[in-house]
Amino acid sequence: MESFGARLHRAVTERGPLCVGIDPHPGLLARWGLPDDVTGLDRFARTVVEALGDRVAVIKPQSAFFERFGSRGVEILESTIRQLRASGSLVLLDVKRGDIGSTVAAYAAAYLDPSSPLYVDAVTASPYLGVGSLAPMFELAAAQGGGVFVLALTSNPEGAAVQRARAADGRTVAQTVIDEISQLNAGAEPLGSFGLVVGATIGDTGHDLSAVNGPLLAPGLGAQGATPADLRVVFGSSLPAVLPSYSREVLGAGPDVAALRAAADRALAGCRAALAAG
Repeated sequence: MESFGARLHRAVTERGPLCVGIDPHPGLLARWGLPDDVTGLDRFARTVVEALGDRVAVIKPQSAFFERFGSRGVEILESTIRQLRASGSLVLLDVKRGDIGSTVAAYAAAYLDPSSPLYVDAVTASPYLGVGSLAPMFELAAAQGGGVFVLALTSNPEGAAVQRARAADGRTVAQTVIDEISQLNAGAEPLGSFGLVVGATIGDTGHDLSAVNGPLLAPGLGAQGATPADLRVVFGSSLPAVLPSYSREVLGAGPDVAALRAAADRALAGCRAALAAG
């Protein structure tokens, strides 16, 4: 099976370096004139798929905004995933799961096993029970051509207390995550399947990302305050591996399909220019 890294490299080459979230929070549903219920959720998700599914490289549904409606919300998430995959976009499910033993193996099966109704191309994961605790997720992803994006340097101010704390060997916790993911990607071509989440708002990281050889998901663009120009500061020589991620900046243009497409095109143009300048 073709690796996620290879599929992502091709998708970005063909469609451009852009990830757009599907984040149907109450305020955004209201802005679209939709009710904060499963009918509004379904209409929102279907509109995003119609507007962007056949033109954006990666679409990132935020699972929590579907889960809050219970089983009917999860059913809509499953349908959205199927629609996105049929449209040709890669699906990155933002779940930030992290656990140990049989539990993390069950999470892996839920999202990375092709027989699951929630099967996606890649997921986000939390390493704070130890990167090694995610081994079942990495193993299933490798076997099934999936990807995992692991939190490393996030843009929320609370994250620094953990991520920039220093281990006994002097490395920060974030650097240990970076180093272990780099080892998983060693020798992969054209791109490894295991990525990192590094916020676009954090400025100069003071960390070495050059050896990761995998995708670097950069949330925080647009409504959270970062601009494409900030990518050069955060990622430096690692810019070719960056996957910029927008949510509200693009989604706020809805519910008009043409307006959503135009917003995504503007975001992509800005990212192309910034990444090329690097």
